[in-house]
Formats: sequence, C-alpha cells, structure tokens
Amino acid sequence: MTDRFAQGAIRSGGDRTAVDRYHPGMPRPAGAAAARATRRSTTTGSRYPRNAAPPVLAEVRRGDVVESRHRGHVVQVGADGAIERAIGDPSVEVTLRSAVKPFALVALIVSGAADELRLSNEELAVMAASHTGEDRHVRTLQSVFRRAGLSQTFLRCGTQMPSDRRTAARLARDGEAPGPIRHQCSGFHAASILLSRHSEWTVEDYDRPEHPSQVAVREVVARAFGTRPGDLRTAVDDCGLATYVFPLVDVARAFTLLADPAGVADATQADLVAPLARIRDAMMAAPDMVAGTDGALDTLLMQTFPRTLVSKGGAEGLRGVGILPGGRGSGRPAAGLAVRIDDGDGHARANRAVTVEALDQLDVLDGRARRVLSLQHRPETRSPSGEVIAHTQAGFSLAPISELG
Repeated sequence: MTDRFAQGAIRSGGDRTAVDRYHPGMPRPAGAAAARATRRSTTTGSRYPRNAAPPVLAEVRRGDVVESRHRGHVVQVGADGAIERAIGDPSVEVTLRSAVKPFALVALIVSGAADELRLSNEELAVMAASHTGEDRHVRTLQSVFRRAGLSQTFLRCGTQMPSDRRTAARLARDGEAPGPIRHQCSGFHAASILLSRHSEWTVEDYDRPEHPSQVAVREVVARAFGTRPGDLRTAVDDCGLATYVFPLVDVARAFTLLADPAGVADATQADLVAPLARIRDAMMAAPDMVAGTDGALDTLLMQTFPRTLVSKGGAEGLRGVGILPGGRGSGRPAAGLAVRIDDGDGHARANRAVTVEALDQLDVLDGRARRVLSLQHRPETRSPSGEVIAHTQAGFSLAPISELG
C-alpha cells in the first residue's frame, strides 16, 4: 500500500471471518441477501492451517524429472455465495489486478456514457480487457476516441511491447515503437477518460486516486464485492490505477455475480444487474477483445463455451471465472471459480493448467472442450526445432466443503 491510496487503510480482525476481517461493520441486507450473508459467514472462517504452505497444484516435468512445482489455492462458490469446493485457503488475500476490470467498467455504463457513445460489444469488451496489443484492439479504441472527440495522447497507462508475438515481431521489424494505446490496459484507461469527458470532469488527471472518475470506480467495485468504498483496501497496479485487496473467495463470489447478475444480486446491488449483464454479454460476444488471438486462455474459454463462461485473469497468478446457469449441467445454478498461483506464475503456465483442470472437475468440460483446451490443460515447452521437451501438469482434487472441516 502506498500514500497515493492511503484512504484504503489496512484493517485487521484477528480470527474473525474473512468478510469481517477485511470489511468490518458492513451492512447486511435483509431477506434472501441476509441468508446469503449468513451462509457465507459460516463458510469463510479460517480452516486452513495457519502458516502452512499452500498445496501443490501443478508440476513442470522435463523428461522424467519434476523440474518445479507450483503451489496455490482454488475455490468455487455457488449462487448463494457459499463455498462448495476448494483446495488450499479460500480466505487467502489477493490483489485483483486486471480481474477488477469488468466490475470497474460498470461506472462508465451507469454514467450514461456508453449509451451516449453507442458503444458496441467489441468496444466494451476491450475496456474490460488485458488485450495483447493487436491491430484489432488498437483500431477499436481509436474509433471510440474519434467518436468521443478525444485524443489517445490522454492515455497515462505507459507503453509496452504487445504481448501478441506476431504484432511485436512486426513492430520490431518495422522499427515502430509501441505507443500507450498498445498497452494491455489502454482500454481500461480509456473507460476512465470517456467517463471523465461525459461527466465534464478534467481529463488530464483522470488517473489520480482522488479524481471523480476513480472515486466512481471505487464505489461500483465496492458494491459489486458487497462492501463500502471506505472499507476497501487498495494498492497501485502497474498501469498506475488502483487495485483492490480481497479474500480469494470474494473473487469467486464476484464472478458468480458477473455470471448471473439477475439471479445473484442482492437488494443493494439491484442497479448493477443491467450494467453487469451488458458487460458480461459483451465479453462473451467478443472474447478476442478481452485478451487476444494467440492462445490467451480468457479468450479461448469464452470461445469454447459461448454463453456459458465469462473469464478474466489478473497478474500474479490470479483468475476469476463466472459459470452461467446451466454451465455445470442442465438446471444447475450459476457458480464462481477463483484460482491463485502462489508464486505469481511468471510463465503463465500453471494458472492455465489449474483453471482448466478445475473446470473439468466442476463438470464444465466435455470431450470436445478437452481436445480444444488440451494445450492449456497441459502447456508444453518446445525446443528450437519444435520438439516437446517439457510440460506442465495439474494434479489436485477439489474437495467438497463438507470434507474440509
């Protein structure tokens, strides 16, 4: 935590439940929402041994040698927010990083700016994205900036080489330096710029934590996660905007809400239902805008399971997946899955393997999906000649909550 976001003061609460520990004193709505809150409080207490190492979720094997092991945590919740299956510590705290983007985008929609600009599914999806810097991402954002009468020079996300290999190779070949619009968070920043212009706020300093656009984002993120803005714990993401700290189980709950806003939202979240549904539908309609076309897992999951999954990863080995009603079988309600790789997963291989394995154990995958996602389920390392020389393999079992006590 830095002084920039000092208002998100660290709070602690001994052995209280995760909700109370991170968000003390939050109001509990009545009726069904209160029942959900009660159910949550009985399932989020710390059951994982204090100071115990997280379980091994995946191994990297080179020949007959286990070269490295990745530890972490996985939690799946039902539509009522109760933990159903898990391995590791559901209450481990994580920073949302880019997994916050679909929820932050609500601020733009509720302002009326998305309707005023007639934003398409592709345009909304790239604003919820960690895109790979492909030309399609750049053209989509440039179109929005032109329509809004704004310059892309307002972007304050910094610059980086596109993570799409073909695009990066072409830029290097042509001697073209990537501008901020190719940064993976440019769409996220564009949303704040558009919100600022629509609301007649200053644009040049949109990235400051005290700016009204960032206050608006904090408010909708807090509501989506069932807390109050003043109780949020914050830090600064690499792109310069805020990120937020939550127990992993709350990430799973938020993605359950994203998967089925109408069925999951409580009375305090009623006006988030339509915006979240619009964002979810945009992401599922344009999954190549959410990540990219070069094997990105978020994109592949939503392409493989249209109208079934909504997925968004974050840095340091985090991913949230919302499973829409019926995604685990006919008649079954929505669910949320959150995965955290403890070492940060620098090569982005363990999270892919673990996410696909967890979805398989949750009865989301069928034979076709296993074939389509085989290289994500078992990521390979190849030699310069193309020979497979190592692979990452997930190995764990999600235990029902009844077996975790």
